[in-house]
Amino acid sequence: MLFQKKLIERVKNKCELDNHIASALMYGSFTKGEGDQYSDVEFYIFIKNHMNANFDSNTWIKELFPVELIFFNEYGTQVAIFSNLVRGEFHFLPEQKMGVIKDFKPTGVFPNPEKMFIYDSTNKLFPLLEYLNEDDPIRKTDENINFAFNSFVNYWIFGINVLKRGEYARSLEILNGVQKQILQLMRIQEDTVERWLNATKNLEKDLSKRSYEKFRAITANLNEKSIKQAYTNSIVLAESLHVDLSKEYTVGIEQQLLSKLHTLLID
Repeated sequence: MLFQKKLIERVKNKCELDNHIASALMYGSFTKGEGDQYSDVEFYIFIKNHMNANFDSNTWIKELFPVELIFFNEYGTQVAIFSNLVRGEFHFLPEQKMGVIKDFKPTGVFPNPEKMFIYDSTNKLFPLLEYLNEDDPIRKTDENINFAFNSFVNYWIFGINVLKRGEYARSLEILNGVQKQILQLMRIQEDTVERWLNATKNLEKDLSKRSYEKFRAITANLNEKSIKQAYTNSIVLAESLHVDLSKEYTVGIEQQLLSKLHTLLID
């Protein structure tokens, strides 16, 4: 059995036996049937209100399996690196904050409640998970397409200007923003919008081979020629996406503006 599945079972059993725990859920790859030996495991664990102040989350995690490291990342998530270097992410919150689950809704498509359910003593968790399983967020909209095109232009001009200044590392970093907007447009084009926010996840399977090769052409190494070629290719790809998506959606940005970007590539 995969360690991650053992971890899920251990968390479930510990929640059932620990009087501090009000309810718990998991999210991520294993709830969608996509988990493997390389996957993280992520949990939300809600502590009974009157016990929250004295709850020791570090000790709770250490009692699951041996750990090498526990820390809070930049998002406030408690990350555990277990002794076999598998990652776990834990959100410990008081029971009174269970309503935060509804805030997950805009972030993606969620599996059925049984896949996310770990433990509940409140009878509140399942209705919240069912709410997540209702109608999926609509991604294929004029608003999303226009935001992606507008953001593409913004990132592109920013990135090419710092490139021409000689800041290659910074231009390469900004290229990530260019790529994200292009990927969201490509996902709309190919109707693979389930992974909207994390657009690179599972890209090798989600995109057609032809589109994947087009995306590969807008990636770069840390040298001026490679970065400049990626920005050049990204304009061509954006122009192609504009032509295609304009057939079905109302795209506010003019093709002429995308073509005008080429002028900034002239030394």
